[in-house]
Amino acid sequence: MPSNKTAQLKAALNERILILDGAMGTMIQQYKLEEDDYRGERFANWHVLVKGNNDLLSLTQPKIIADIHREYLLAGADIIETNTFNATTISMEDYEMASLSREINFESAKLARKVCDEIEKSDPSKPRYVAGVLGPTSKTCSISPDVNDPGFRNVTFDALVEAYIESTLALMEGGADLILIETIFDTLNAKAAAFAVEEAFELAGYSLPVMISGTITDASGRTLSGQTTEAFYNSIRHIKPISIGLNCALGPDLLRQYVVELSRVCETYTSVHPNAGLPNEFGEYDLAADEMAVEIIDWANNGLINIVGGCCGTTPAHIKAFYDGIQGVAPRALPQLEVRMRLSGLEACNLN
Repeated sequence: MPSNKTAQLKAALNERILILDGAMGTMIQQYKLEEDDYRGERFANWHVLVKGNNDLLSLTQPKIIADIHREYLLAGADIIETNTFNATTISMEDYEMASLSREINFESAKLARKVCDEIEKSDPSKPRYVAGVLGPTSKTCSISPDVNDPGFRNVTFDALVEAYIESTLALMEGGADLILIETIFDTLNAKAAAFAVEEAFELAGYSLPVMISGTITDASGRTLSGQTTEAFYNSIRHIKPISIGLNCALGPDLLRQYVVELSRVCETYTSVHPNAGLPNEFGEYDLAADEMAVEIIDWANNGLINIVGGCCGTTPAHIKAFYDGIQGVAPRALPQLEVRMRLSGLEACNLN
């Protein structure tokens, strides 16, 4: 059945800045799970190693995933993301578990839905939303993985579409309120995902709001496939998502200039969920909740954001600090932009 929360979500976005949750992987790491924990009883004899397949934990350790969702909701999150970042058939092939993709997406959405409903029942004044996550997959549609063969591709557009359709339908069936296409480093992958989502909506007979979030990979200010923030925006604005945003790769200090740029050019709501700084020599993230909140509060006070959360390295403590810091701050007002033909390659080309 279609979600009845779409109108409610849009109304909320006009009233306040909504809080997205933080990192799932960071929280899972704190449990220090070993190979047997990932396998559980069901996959005790699986023929390849599965440690690191965090999405599988929705089947083998559902209590842990539910507890993480609950912590983020109690910290103030309005929207929680399903544990499905790598749950497409394409990414699951890394563990030879492509056949489990649909089940993982369905059970992950069902799990998030159950916890959301539980928390909302205790506090009916604050609706909670489940974002069904579609990650970028482990392959790129527009970049060759072979430096000696620039024309080589290890995935096709059609294969991505097929994988994303399956995941989207399962997320919808499991109870997602919206679909989040996130951590986009290759815009062609994102286009495949967006096309697939529309196909899934047609197959299901109803649609959900769609959030899209790209990734500026380094100080060059571009995605991995080479686009600037505005060029990326121009490439996917025709999808008419409920929000367009940025996440991952950078901490809030380095990401700020691109948040400013996105806020300037984006005709819909903006979302941002940055990392807790850059990783240190141990691959850990050092930016504490109160330090990160300073930047987030500044974004809010300057009218740059409509939805904010955290990516790698963030925890419920970070989300609570964001929530506490932006209470009473008005959300970013949607700009009235001049009508132009907005095109993009690696750069934006806007013609009037």
